[in-house]
Amino acid sequence: MSLTRVQNFSISLDGFGTGEGQSQNAHFGHAGDRLHEWMFATRRWDQSSGSGGVDDAFVRQFSSGIGAEIMGAGKFGHPGWHEDPEWKGAWGPNPPFHTPVFVLTHHPRPSIEMEGGTTFHFIDASPAEALATAQQAAGGQDIRIGGGPTVVRNFLAAGLIDHMHIVVVPILLGRGVRLWDGLEGLEKDYRIEVTSSPSGVTHVTFTRVGVRSQP
Repeated sequence: MSLTRVQNFSISLDGFGTGEGQSQNAHFGHAGDRLHEWMFATRRWDQSSGSGGVDDAFVRQFSSGIGAEIMGAGKFGHPGWHEDPEWKGAWGPNPPFHTPVFVLTHHPRPSIEMEGGTTFHFIDASPAEALATAQQAAGGQDIRIGGGPTVVRNFLAAGLIDHMHIVVVPILLGRGVRLWDGLEGLEKDYRIEVTSSPSGVTHVTFTRVGVRSQP
């Protein structure tokens, strides 16, 4: 059975998954790269000088067993990207997904095939509808819910996330988009494990009760 997963999703101590003021030159707003510096320091990301250990082990799970991704319009690009018919996303010519990616947007457009096996498909759909579409494309493999925080929160509220890996980064952003709003009592549906890292981040995994644990 395929799982619906969140992998390597970083939030601040005050629960923000992205900063305020997103733009074409500031994909995560005023947060910049601070939510993801722990990831850039791993051997998986930087083979020449990156570190091993717990952070590296978690980063390596990002693509394992994934057959498709669902992401929000804000993860694909800056506010207003839909007004530029030539815009192909914030991830360069060879995005790191290497699967079909379904972008949730109120402004669908033709699919875009990128290098490395990534094809962006643009759909206006509910979480359940988007998941059914992604499952058809995933060939029996797992579906990754890529974010941003609003998309992850909506899939959680709909009860559609089987396994989730959240990385709590020791910074305070103060503003932006929160992950946990409106999800009171969510922990009752999951087995939760916490792993501290020497880098200062904390890895929190949620596995839905009755679902096999993620390797």
